[in-house]
Amino acid sequence: MQRNPYRHHRQHWKLFLFLFAAMIAAASLLYTNYLTKSLSKSERTKAEVWAMSTRSIVSLPDVNDEFISFIYAVRDSLSLPAIITDDAGDIIFWRDLDSTRTNISVDPADTLAQPLVYDPGYFAKELAEMRRRHAPIIIELETGQKWFVFYKDSDALRQLRIFPYIQLSLIAIFLIIAYTVFNSIKRSEENLVWVGMAKEAAHQLGTPISSLMGWLELARVTFESEDNTLFDEMERDVYRLEVVADRFSKIGSDPHLSNHNIFEVVKDYMDYFRVRTSGRISFVLEGDQHVEAMLNVQLFDWIIENLLKNAVNAIESEGKVHIHIFENIAKEEIFMDVSDTGRGVPRSNWESIFLPGFTTRKRGWGLGLSLTKRMVKLHRGQIFVKESEVGKGTTFRIILKSNLRYEPTEIG
Repeated sequence: MQRNPYRHHRQHWKLFLFLFAAMIAAASLLYTNYLTKSLSKSERTKAEVWAMSTRSIVSLPDVNDEFISFIYAVRDSLSLPAIITDDAGDIIFWRDLDSTRTNISVDPADTLAQPLVYDPGYFAKELAEMRRRHAPIIIELETGQKWFVFYKDSDALRQLRIFPYIQLSLIAIFLIIAYTVFNSIKRSEENLVWVGMAKEAAHQLGTPISSLMGWLELARVTFESEDNTLFDEMERDVYRLEVVADRFSKIGSDPHLSNHNIFEVVKDYMDYFRVRTSGRISFVLEGDQHVEAMLNVQLFDWIIENLLKNAVNAIESEGKVHIHIFENIAKEEIFMDVSDTGRGVPRSNWESIFLPGFTTRKRGWGLGLSLTKRMVKLHRGQIFVKESEVGKGTTFRIILKSNLRYEPTEIG
């Protein structure tokens, strides 16, 4: 049974953030849509009033001057970009467009004329935009002629239409920053807890390990067994305990890396691990025996230990664990493939298995591969599932930078 509480809680938090952002986005869009519709209706009314006042000015030339002045005042108070055309589509009148341009030819010899740019293309473009945005308002004159009033949205309405997208972009940026900061704080707190626990464990292990070393030495003297194989293996186990305690004491610190032969480091640990594992599982190490990389041996042993234990746990009865080391000279990289003939991992879990808390076992914390990935990164390398098939086995690949440099061969 697979369980991963870390992923479970993280998915819930992500879902909450997504739903919260979606609610904000929906509310903002709905309210802005309501406002734009209301403002659009208001501007349509203003355009209709403007069209009616223009019709009155044209149709009632004999009314008194005060009424004409009133109608002009009403018309001019309704500021809205607009164009009036006749039945043929020719522009008769416009307002609130670029005051430096005109679609009426100006005689260059007329020095009294206002300096305007004759630009019918500008008016044609504006008219096309107005046609596209709104249906025209029709003015029926007493002569039977029809004029068509076209208008476009005010600057305020156009800005209101794009405002929700600006608002949503700012909200998205805020949520991304908040999510990143929250994750960073959460990881920092978790790291402090793990570092504190690890250092305390190392401190607690120190005394019994020292005692075991003393008792083991006393046993050798008492039984006069300086070359006893049993005592030798016990001493190796106590040494491993020392290594483990030292690992825990250094968690949270930058590891010191030095140049080592990878094949020899892996072989030393595999020889130790082999005799402490079921005889039904065989271990094979092959490949380039001369490749070198910058390693911290204690941490790298921990990487190998976690991968070998993971491989052994995946093998239910008899099986094989195979490690192949080789170098990609062109990229100056070292590849180490760790393969087993165990249960295999479904492709959907290839990324998840490196998350803290993910495990396919009934018992276990699910931290082995997560720690392994972190330690590989400390070696400036990477680890991933190269291939896996359920029921046949899995291959993990580790990539490290080679510490060997090859000079190009000169041909001549």
